[in-house]
Amino acid sequence: MKALGFTGWKGPIKFRMPTAENLVPIRLDIQFEGQRYKDAFTWNPSDPDNEVVVFAKRTVKDLKLPPAFVTQIAQSIQSQLSDFRSYEGQDMYTGEKIIPIKLDLRVNHTLIKDQFLWDLNNFESDPEEFARTLCKDLGVVDPEVGPAVAFAIREQLYEIAIQSVASARESRLSKKGRRGSDHGSASKASGLSMDLMKLFSFKSSVVRKRKELDIYEPVVDLLTNEEVDALEAREERHAR
Repeated sequence: MKALGFTGWKGPIKFRMPTAENLVPIRLDIQFEGQRYKDAFTWNPSDPDNEVVVFAKRTVKDLKLPPAFVTQIAQSIQSQLSDFRSYEGQDMYTGEKIIPIKLDLRVNHTLIKDQFLWDLNNFESDPEEFARTLCKDLGVVDPEVGPAVAFAIREQLYEIAIQSVASARESRLSKKGRRGSDHGSASKASGLSMDLMKLFSFKSSVVRKRKELDIYEPVVDLLTNEEVDALEAREERHAR
């Protein structure tokens, strides 16, 4: 993994994904007319809205889904894009945050679990590059695992970015009553964040190990066909 430069944002910035590419994680799980379509991918919020319908039509054609799925897919994507865009233009406070990212994924026959720290301030970070490096280091050969890992990271970063909007709002309200106060109230973990920041030496975006923290070594298991069938049957029951 290439070293990524540390960026020390001291105050609020406008909402966006805390990564080099401002991409929205989109998750679809649609059941209609006795069929089910599941997928997860990223979308550029700057793309024209008509691209959503084009994508939906192409997906339905390629997967031979019922025509009614076009509307279902397009509406779900548009709804998630609208949620993302509703935060655009609002302040988000990142402070000096080092946050934990957890992975617990099954992709086809591969089960992967890991936990590491991520520099929320590094707006040049690249989840896709990190995922490719992780899979290479762990000897993962399934080409679908890397994109799933990157998506899981982006999904968690998105949730934290939304929380950072609320932190910025709380900070503004606090300042109204305390002129000249700093952003310390926006993050209860600021002391821990400052301590963890030393681990990065201003050169990297990810840290894996530290004895004082509950961070685990990555685990990769290859499941048998019987184990996969059992897990999929359980997931199907939960979805009903």
